[in-house]
Amino acid sequence: MSERSYYEILGVSKSASEDEIKKAYRKLAIQYHPDKNKGDKAAEEKFKEATEAYEVLREPKKRQAYDQFGKAGVSGMGGQGFGSGAYTDFSDIFGDFGDIFSDFFGGGGGGGRSQRRSGPRRGSDLRYNLEINLEDAALGKEYKIDIPRLETCPDCRGTGASKGSSPSTCPDCGGSGQIRRTQGFFSVATTCSKCGGRGSVITNPCRTCRGEGLVEKRRTINIKVPPGVESGSRLKVSGEGESGPNGGPNGDLYVVMHIRKHPVFEREGNDLIINKKIPLYMACLGGEIEVPTIDGKAVKMKINEGTESGQIFRLKGNGIPYLGSYGKGDQLVVVTIEIPKKLTKKQRELMEEFAKESDASSSTSKFKIFG
Repeated sequence: MSERSYYEILGVSKSASEDEIKKAYRKLAIQYHPDKNKGDKAAEEKFKEATEAYEVLREPKKRQAYDQFGKAGVSGMGGQGFGSGAYTDFSDIFGDFGDIFSDFFGGGGGGGRSQRRSGPRRGSDLRYNLEINLEDAALGKEYKIDIPRLETCPDCRGTGASKGSSPSTCPDCGGSGQIRRTQGFFSVATTCSKCGGRGSVITNPCRTCRGEGLVEKRRTINIKVPPGVESGSRLKVSGEGESGPNGGPNGDLYVVMHIRKHPVFEREGNDLIINKKIPLYMACLGGEIEVPTIDGKAVKMKINEGTESGQIFRLKGNGIPYLGSYGKGDQLVVVTIEIPKKLTKKQRELMEEFAKESDASSSTSKFKIFG
């Protein structure tokens, strides 16, 4: 065993907190675990020394004795040497990694993953992508969607066994769902291959679900899209996911919104943007135009004298509602001046007269007209 200090082995300072020590050990244990490094003696030794260091530093009294007297201070406290019985419960450090280590340690005293399989489990969540129009996102709408999902088999009621029979205790694991064996210095619990961790086997499977306890069905669900949703918004429908195995609760359904591109409006947050062309004379003289809105109605908007191309007019409250709140965004009208490509004789005469008048009133510039 290494002569390095326990702090060096774990790669932490002497002032490291309990949480820092735990994280450091967890990282090393995952890296050097024997089942991930089969036949690698060096990795096995590193795993042993990391565990020995953690056994001591995790307990305040042992750590204090070690800080004062070194390894000699803890030699009589059961803290030195992995497998001495001082520390065998790994659940406090691998609690977040149960899926990785439950087959190694059985979940630490509390029942590992394979044992938990034998009881009711929550069904899987489902995702449904719903494509909607911008109008529906602004005004809200109710949709009917058809989803495939796994539901409890109506014939066996989820047991997987045919009518008149029931699952029997697995002969290999005795109902525990695990096969436990000793490998060197630690005990290994693996999922029972015969029952798949359920603890029971089905000798006479249900013909409808073929022993799975679940069957695929299609279900029509009404979805109410609230005003104000945007692309990526998720609507949660509780309990409309797949049925849970062994009588467990249903999962949830998540409906994800995808909004189609609109031919007229562009959305920016809760504001709507629309481009509107106006004739040249209106830009000069002013006037009034009709502007479409997202609810299908047209509103009148005043154009001021001297309006420039690219100028933005704001129609307050004609945008998208705020989701789950009050009020709406605005509608922004971007004005573009439409220049006529051909003029009538009368229009040209008037325009030339306008040009001469403008030229006469200008003290700085002279313009030449080509015709």
